[in-house]
Amino acid sequence: MDSHTRLAQQISMKIAIEGCMHGDLDNVYATLLHLQEVERTKIDLLICCGDFQAVRNEKDLESLSVPPKYRSMNSFWKYYSGEKVAPFPTIFIGGNHEASNYLWELYYGGWAAPDIYFLGFAGVVKFGGIRIGGISGIYKSRDYRSGHFERAPYNNSDIKSIYHVREYDVHKLMQIEEPVDIFVSHDWPLGITDHGNWKDLVRDKPYFQKEIEERSLGSKAAAELLEKLKPPYWFSAHLHCKFAALVQHQDGGQLTKFLALDKCIPRRKFLQIIEVESGPGPYEIEYDEEWLAITRRFNSIFPLTKMPMNFGGVEFEMEECRNWIKSRLKSRGSSKPFEFVRTVPCYNSSQTLANHSFSGHIHNPQTESLLEFLEVEYLLDKSGPTHSQSPASGSVDYDSEDGPIEEDADEIQLPEEEEEEEDDVKM
Repeated sequence: MDSHTRLAQQISMKIAIEGCMHGDLDNVYATLLHLQEVERTKIDLLICCGDFQAVRNEKDLESLSVPPKYRSMNSFWKYYSGEKVAPFPTIFIGGNHEASNYLWELYYGGWAAPDIYFLGFAGVVKFGGIRIGGISGIYKSRDYRSGHFERAPYNNSDIKSIYHVREYDVHKLMQIEEPVDIFVSHDWPLGITDHGNWKDLVRDKPYFQKEIEERSLGSKAAAELLEKLKPPYWFSAHLHCKFAALVQHQDGGQLTKFLALDKCIPRRKFLQIIEVESGPGPYEIEYDEEWLAITRRFNSIFPLTKMPMNFGGVEFEMEECRNWIKSRLKSRGSSKPFEFVRTVPCYNSSQTLANHSFSGHIHNPQTESLLEFLEVEYLLDKSGPTHSQSPASGSVDYDSEDGPIEEDADEIQLPEEEEEEEDDVKM
């Protein structure tokens, strides 16, 4: 039974999709609450496509890859502290403007604040029977095959490379066999403009035309995942414009509705409400059994250095691990993620945060609990290669090339009047 057939037999839920959050939770939530009242409807879930900026305090701003003049506390800290509560369950991925030190604490996914769930650097969860997957960051060919080598405090290079998509995370997502209903990426899949009205796009954004013609606008990794997963819905952000496409996949006649959205500022198209068929509830975020099995299997080859790796021959027997996960979840008695825990002081406008109060990597109890549940090693505070593999695994080949990986032309230069932030993609 394909995803469309499976969903059609259920009841519906309303999901709000938002483009780039840029820390402006107050305005996004206010807009949705107003929409609920005006339309006399109920929104069940909010999904954000990156640049969420989960900044808890001034120290987190040091890990946010934007020029100092753009570093602002915004409003996430209010939800982290408990001063405010998210009016809707919220799921988000990372983009290229994030408090990367905090997201690294939650590499495998977890509650960034009560009712606000980070999907992880790559991840899949369930919500009311809907499977939602995503990949955080943006694609850069020079870092794609490297491991996750960056550690806080970040230098001027690492503060950017930390959010570059890695092949390891993509390879884990490529192991998914069960249907995914919604997938989220920050940058667009490469070639997606072939499936929409790209002429209208370049009419509004003429500086995109060169990249479209050269087939360099978008992420190669996301394109591979789109071809593999074929979800009914795919949402992105990053380029600060709205763009729709309909992808007709070659095998099976499956369709993917693609939509990219803008950032949260007045008179911009940053929100979309979709209605999807779902189970009867409860509408709450839950761990995904298949994804937990993939996470457990692949943790033994978690790459932690700059050394390029080749995952082409890495395969695992999943059925036994899947049964193990099923048994563990049954014993635990719940598929809900482990509870939110604050790990650093919250922002307080009346006093300055002491820099010595916390530094370097912080072990998040959510992550520790998940890894203990999976019975795998905690590696987020380590550096150096991790070559331990189960006997059933394939080999991991490390490149012996000393030279740098050739950089793709994946940067987009906007005209000066549209430049707002300096980063890998000028936005």
